[in-house]
Amino acid sequence: MPLVEHLYELRSRLAKSFLAVGLAMLLVGVVFYQPVFDFLREPYCRTPAAGKSCDLYVRDIFGQFQVRLRVAGIAGVVFSAPVWLYQLGAFITPALHRREKRYALAFLAAALVLFSTGVFFAYLTMDKGLQFLLTVGGDGLVSLPDLQSYLSFATLTLLAFGISFLFPIVLVFLNLIGVLSASRMRGMWRGMLVGIAFFAAVLTPSTDPFTFFAMAIPIWLLYGLCIIVATVRERSRRRRGAGEDSQQHVADDEASYVDPTPSQL
Repeated sequence: MPLVEHLYELRSRLAKSFLAVGLAMLLVGVVFYQPVFDFLREPYCRTPAAGKSCDLYVRDIFGQFQVRLRVAGIAGVVFSAPVWLYQLGAFITPALHRREKRYALAFLAAALVLFSTGVFFAYLTMDKGLQFLLTVGGDGLVSLPDLQSYLSFATLTLLAFGISFLFPIVLVFLNLIGVLSASRMRGMWRGMLVGIAFFAAVLTPSTDPFTFFAMAIPIWLLYGLCIIVATVRERSRRRRGAGEDSQQHVADDEASYVDPTPSQL
């Protein structure tokens, strides 16, 4: 298509994506706000600092309205993800070859699974980071958590874990295109351990040791899994290439294979 038609197509895909996000936000804001809010507040309620009431404070007249919009926005983007991801794929995949389309669908499915796994893992461990932040000052201090700051912390933590769990996708992609071999990945494992540790230390919002290890250890394990996947793939490719070469290339002093079966006329 010409450039103008590509732009029209992109505008259509974006409009459908924004419409899906808006409808999901409206549905959450009007109907499912309280269950979604209770779900987001649950990590804070698991901390001893929350007490029995598990109250979060709003310090502005318009604060509760802004919180309702923010919760609806977070949930709307998450719930409408199948729609806007489909629109993104529908815009990109027509330009790909058949093999590239197969890889694109596989990478998209793997990215959804890994991102969801990271978000779920962050949700299960987020109370430890909260407890550290609410008690690190020692005795004589009482924290009155602000709802806006808590939502910012929860959003950053969930996104940080979700994005960090996409690291294997990048490694496998680099291996597929021949940039990063399995032997090179094995040779740089010490540097990767240090790099992943630095990445986890910078990316975790709470900066507490528990959250640091909760992010770093799974990524270390995923890096090891990437080495195994790359090794198996390269060995399979070498065996397949050796089989093709044995059939296609014949030495000068050997007769080539001829099928004796007569053809059907």
